[in-house]
Amino acid sequence: VQLQASGGGSVQSGGSLRLSCAASGSIFSINVMAWHRQAPGSQRELVAPVTGGSTTNYADSVKGRFTISRDNAKNAVYLQMNSLKPEDTAVYYCGVVIRTATYWGQGTLVTVSS
Repeated sequence: VQLQASGGGSVQSGGSLRLSCAASGSIFSINVMAWHRQAPGSQRELVAPVTGGSTTNYADSVKGRFTISRDNAKNAVYLQMNSLKPEDTAVYYCGVVIRTATYWGQGTLVTVSS
């Protein structure tokens, strides 16, 4: 299973970005798709997961600003990020759970300047 993430970049505070991640390979059924992020000097944290039934959850720090969605036909997951803050600066990783295994993408850098 391979995951290709895209959409990162540099924006000013208050701006928006949309991250995309597509899974390919031997995929039968993806349970959970999620976005995580890791800021410099920090541990990786869960930003938002979405289940196969499209149930979502969000870290408190991004509630009301980020929206996760998925397209099961494309095996893709998206993260719409609005009202970005400098503290959102991090490498963002998509992850998927297939059966009992978790797969990770390569990460895409988001930089928010004040």
